[in-house]
Amino acid sequence: MMEAPTRDVTAHEADFADQGDDARFRRAIPLNGSVQEELVIAGNPASDSASGSEVFEPGRMLALTDFTPPSLSAGERLIRFAYSIGVPGSTLAAPFRKTAKAKLLAAAIDPLEGNKVAGTALRAGHFLLHGIKLPISQTDFGGVARMVPPMERYVHGFTWLADLAAAASSREQGAPVAERILTAWLDANPKLPSRPGKLGVWTVCSAGTRLLSWLVHAPLILAGDKNYRTRALAAVNAHARWLDKNVDRGEDVLAQFAGWCGIVAAGLLLSEGKPRRLFGEAGLVRALGELVGDDGGMLSRSPIGQMEAIALLVRLSACYRAVDRDPPEVVGAMLALLVPPLLALTHGDGSLGSWQGGWAIGGDQVARLVEASGVRTRPLRDVRQWGYQRAVARKTILQFDVAPPPMARHARTGCASTLAFELSHDGQRLIVNCGGAASAGGLIPARLDAGLRATAAHSTLVLDDSNSTAVLMGGKIGSGVSEVEVDRRTIEGERGAGSTRLEGSHDGYASRYGLIHRRILILRDDGSELRGEDLLVPTKGRGSRGKVAFAIRFHLGFGIDVGLSEDGQGAGLAMPDGTYWQFRSGGGEVTLEDSIWADKHARPQATQQLVLQGLVSRGGGNFSWLLKKMG
Repeated sequence: MMEAPTRDVTAHEADFADQGDDARFRRAIPLNGSVQEELVIAGNPASDSASGSEVFEPGRMLALTDFTPPSLSAGERLIRFAYSIGVPGSTLAAPFRKTAKAKLLAAAIDPLEGNKVAGTALRAGHFLLHGIKLPISQTDFGGVARMVPPMERYVHGFTWLADLAAAASSREQGAPVAERILTAWLDANPKLPSRPGKLGVWTVCSAGTRLLSWLVHAPLILAGDKNYRTRALAAVNAHARWLDKNVDRGEDVLAQFAGWCGIVAAGLLLSEGKPRRLFGEAGLVRALGELVGDDGGMLSRSPIGQMEAIALLVRLSACYRAVDRDPPEVVGAMLALLVPPLLALTHGDGSLGSWQGGWAIGGDQVARLVEASGVRTRPLRDVRQWGYQRAVARKTILQFDVAPPPMARHARTGCASTLAFELSHDGQRLIVNCGGAASAGGLIPARLDAGLRATAAHSTLVLDDSNSTAVLMGGKIGSGVSEVEVDRRTIEGERGAGSTRLEGSHDGYASRYGLIHRRILILRDDGSELRGEDLLVPTKGRGSRGKVAFAIRFHLGFGIDVGLSEDGQGAGLAMPDGTYWQFRSGGGEVTLEDSIWADKHARPQATQQLVLQGLVSRGGGNFSWLLKKMG
């Protein structure tokens, strides 16, 4: 007996481009009968049912906040408007006083602990990121000699200050290092450009993150002599003014959001900052509305971006606490929305799945971020707009990508991963995606970036060795998948042996080959078996003649020993913990090929993949397979 299915069609945002700003939200109206997970704002961190905790439903909470700026008096609205058209903040804050030098009103405390290993490396004289060391003395802080993108964001965003703080037992240990680097950076950047760039030192993202990092870690960068402190404070003030003028020119929505966070932080912590704060809060709320979908998933569909947005809000909230102000309600509500979708992509050990350029970020790092957010919650299992389905069967966790890739204006490392899945059991990954495109330039060579974003780098079906959606330069995504159908239902079996059935289909190959890819995944409730079927269905009036090559790829987790069966239609998988799984195909030869996987440190690990491949008629075909835990 089956429950009545729920069905949803997730269209590519391009279909809504001409329907106004609200069209993106209309496409993700909750399905009838769907069950939303509860969100609990932390009251007592020791108990999920703590007295005083407040429970929210994600969809309802978003409607209540409605992405509107905080309520203001008529005078405050006038101040905000005047500041937005260029009236100096000092004139508005103290109209009858002589303009005073900017000074810091309070010191924030960063709730996010940095990486002690990277901080120790800084004290030893070099930046350390994704296994790559960059000597401080050899770093071009002016941006003439380009760094690889991950290192560029790390160095110029000054996010390393959190790592330095974590590795220094006292301010006196860390401040000389911070002063040395900041002095070198200011020497290399004596003037601010008139306009932001799309890459390098002066992107809006780098400038906003840099300003927020400076303000949150002010005790580290303002511990020198008077002349140095005056220079550093002048740089902070100049950055805030530069962002006031250029934040709307950010390279993408997340970049603009980082810029607005820097502006609001400056409005809170610098003297005479009320006009800037009012201006910044309005822009911050507007950016949140453009950044996040109804279910709390970022429109970039990137767990890396999701973590970045949470970290920005956590640090901005610390700036509010430093001056004894409550942040706007939308900030707390947004944190409560952002965390559950992120947790939907965790495996049993708490680490993240490898989606949209991300890698298997460790459970300890995810846990620290969630703890700092103050949100206690459970993962969302049915994140329709963000596009990831989650099914849990005892110790087995299934993640399934059932949405188009992000639009170009949201994507930073967009991947053609539609209908790929990951599977883990008892914290050990059985089926994975390669991941790591966002860290390319570290130990993962930058030249692998496009390959790691390709359909073939994900555990799904590939036609003619081509991507279901075009992978472009600069992390962008082109044409391909524009519509995805999703169907989720529960199947009740005898003696309680039920299962979860997930079905998705996409049209990424329809225009080129006249075929729709449909995938059905059925996970038993005891977690011992995953049945799959990949179908190629001809579109109307197409594909009656000829054949096309196909490959169904199953990238295997790190440390799995593989042995192919004698009949060539299966394989045995010995897991690191000694358990044993069997893979069987319903027809067609199974081969074994090399693969790569980015681990929790974004290091490349040599792995293997099972490949079921051959030729299929343009009239369609279906291929069934089974993963079963033995013993």
